Amino acid sequence: MSVHTAKRRLAPSDIKALKGERPIVSLTAYTTPVAKLMDPHVDFMLVGDSLGMVLYGLDSTVGVTLEMMIAHGQAVMRGSSNACVVVDLPFGSYQQSKEQAFATAARVLKETGCSAIKLEGGAEMAETVDFLTQRGIPVLGHVGLMPQLINTTGGYRSLGRNDKEVEKIRKDAAAIDDAGAFAIVIEGTVEPLAREITGKVKAPTIGIGASPACDGQVLVVDDVLGIFTDFKPRFVKHFANLAPVMSEAFATYAEEVKARSFPAPEHTFQLKKG
Repeated sequence: MSVHTAKRRLAPSDIKALKGERPIVSLTAYTTPVAKLMDPHVDFMLVGDSLGMVLYGLDSTVGVTLEMMIAHGQAVMRGSSNACVVVDLPFGSYQQSKEQAFATAARVLKETGCSAIKLEGGAEMAETVDFLTQRGIPVLGHVGLMPQLINTTGGYRSLGRNDKEVEKIRKDAAAIDDAGAFAIVIEGTVEPLAREITGKVKAPTIGIGASPACDGQVLVVDDVLGIFTDFKPRFVKHFANLAPVMSEAFATYAEEVKARSFPAPEHTFQLKKG
């Protein structure tokens, strides 16, 4: 029986239980209207710090604030009732100490009502992941390419192309798995390595620029819809191409306003006769 037949919202434990059963479906979500449309079709929604780039026009995710993540987490929760909702912890809000991470994560769960948080990091964050999970906070891990570390890693590129990178990502995934993450995002990692890790860890892996063998997949919703047009990573597929449709709608609106054909009489409120 599909977990979608349950009357309650999916929990992190439901996501973990899907490993070996069927592929896990995930997308990022940032707003209430999009969450409403997405909710029947995904297992979990990730309120990703990618919102900094796709919604706010930032050059990276580093400038995203905790307040931004909480506001968008609240919006996604208002628009969903089925999917598990996971909120990213932004850069600087959890790396200082495991106590800082707990305080931040607890605030996110309390103020949004979401079911779990996601944080980036491998072996160096394993103690923090264990600390959180032991205290009732489900954690979605994130290894491989980590966008929050872009200033020290030299840009957005695929990883796992040399022995040093391979060994690090292997150790990172194993450490986060052993620490109790309910699932692990593998980003920007060469296919054979992502496939290998998926076969070794207990937690389901969620690929983005990784492998079709991962236990699930996630993409940024604006990429899926073809709205974000600044660049297109190799791993992105546009399942729709809404940018030109939106542009045409804006142009038509502008033309009709200038021509005074909008608003027409049916769009205005008239006094009743008599």
